[in-house]
Amino acid sequence: MTPLDLILRLLLAAGLGAAIGIEREFRRKSAGLRTNMLIALGSALFTVMSIRFAASAGTPDRIAAGIVTGIGFLGAGAILQSGGAVHGMTTAATIWVNAAVGTAAGAGEYAIASVATLITLVVLALLQPVEDYFERRKP
Repeated sequence: MTPLDLILRLLLAAGLGAAIGIEREFRRKSAGLRTNMLIALGSALFTVMSIRFAASAGTPDRIAAGIVTGIGFLGAGAILQSGGAVHGMTTAATIWVNAAVGTAAGAGEYAIASVATLITLVVLALLQPVEDYFERRKP
C-alpha cells in the first residue's frame, strides 16, 4: 500500500463519517460530526493496520472483530432508558454502521463505503417523517 493510498483511505473514511455526522448534527443528536468522523477514521486506521500486520504474519480478521466489539460498547453508551421508553437506538445503530463504513474505506473498498454512506443518509434523513407518522398513530 502506497502512502498516497493510505492517505486516501483515511481521508475517505473521515469524509464519509463527516457526512453522517452532519446529518446527526442537523437532528441535534449526541453523536455528531466529530464523533462520527473519529469513529470512521479509527475503524479505517485499525483496518489498515490489520492489513499491514497480516502481510507479515496472521490474518486481518482479528482486528476487524475487535472493531465490532469495541463499537458495541460505544453504541451501548448511546442507549438510554427513561421510564418505559428507550432512546438512542438510532444513534447506536448509526455508530455501528459508521464503523462498518470506516472499515470498508480502510480496506480500500471505496465504492462499498460510499454507497453504504449514501444509503445510511437516506435512511436517516428520509425515513424520519415515516417513523414520526407511525409514532403519532400509537394509542
